[in-house]
Amino acid sequence: MSSSYMSWRSSATNRRPTQPPDDTPKNPGSIHPDLNQDPNPKPALHFLAFVLIVFLGLLQFLPASHFRDPADPLRNWVPFNSQPSSPPTTVKLAVDEDDGMIHIVSWMQCLDLKVLAVFTNSTLSSSRYPDLLHFHFFTPQGDEDKVSFFKLKVLFPHSNIDLHGQDEVEEAIKRASSGVEYASLNLEEIAPFIIPSVHQSLRKFIYVSPNLILMGRIEELTGMDLTAHVVAAAEDCSKRLNTYVNSDVLDAIQRSDSKPWISVTPYEKDACMPDLSLLLIDGKKLEEFLEIVLWWSKVLNLRNSERNPAIALALYNRYLKLSDSWLVKEPADITEKSMIIHYDGPKIVCSEFGNDNVSRSPHGNSWLKYLPSMSNQILGS
Repeated sequence: MSSSYMSWRSSATNRRPTQPPDDTPKNPGSIHPDLNQDPNPKPALHFLAFVLIVFLGLLQFLPASHFRDPADPLRNWVPFNSQPSSPPTTVKLAVDEDDGMIHIVSWMQCLDLKVLAVFTNSTLSSSRYPDLLHFHFFTPQGDEDKVSFFKLKVLFPHSNIDLHGQDEVEEAIKRASSGVEYASLNLEEIAPFIIPSVHQSLRKFIYVSPNLILMGRIEELTGMDLTAHVVAAAEDCSKRLNTYVNSDVLDAIQRSDSKPWISVTPYEKDACMPDLSLLLIDGKKLEEFLEIVLWWSKVLNLRNSERNPAIALALYNRYLKLSDSWLVKEPADITEKSMIIHYDGPKIVCSEFGNDNVSRSPHGNSWLKYLPSMSNQILGS
């Protein structure tokens, strides 16, 4: 037992401690000599980066140039008006300076709610800012027809719609004209020019015949400059002046009379007629317009004419010509640029005896696209 003890001690005594491998680098300051050192950027790059950060920060203080309309499903960027302070000579058509609304006026000789519904819906759905549109419908009973008003409000609960009577406008025309002159006028054509003098709140507006379907954005017309013009309208070259007025008679009138509204230059016999279905009107320039129209009706003795050219002569060289895209087209003749077409659905035909009937003539299908849902239930089939 002592022998085994001594052998263990001897082996323990003779054992030498094992030294770990010397992997410690000779240079204690370098931890990983196999890796490259961090790059040292030049001072110029530091300066450029600082300048860029300051520049981007200053951009935040610039006014916004574009915005996204929450009502636009495509969320397109819309530029702000780059000239908020417009020159005083520019007339912002149809936009009321007081309420900022775009006023749209229509005159309907006999009430047809389905036609009004299609017209209203097409205008609203084509507009980028439907909440800024204010409709004024002149109907035989006007605001006394509460049932019709509430039907329209059910279809368009969030829209601005007013019904106005026609009596005041008709009386203003009758007072200024004789019986023969009044009979020669088409109320739907002359009424838009008289409305501003009767309804002082409607001084600037867009007149649109209700028998139309709008496919373009009507607010695009609100920036027209009417400084040197009475109204704005599209030219209809399918109708010429010499079709309605004898050229010799027109020359004789021009030579023998010196009224201020007679053109100082010879009339173009084949001049295109203005399309009175869509008009941009500034009522401030219409004080003498009815007098001019009645004078032309009298001197031309147009009692039984199918269309009275007196309005076209009163507007001769005095109206701003809109682009051809705003000329009313038939649904079969529309192009990619067409903004407005005729209503091609069934409609009520006015009768002298008060028995209005629905037209049985063939009609198309364009109007169905703009017929609001539940229209048949609310307005009747």
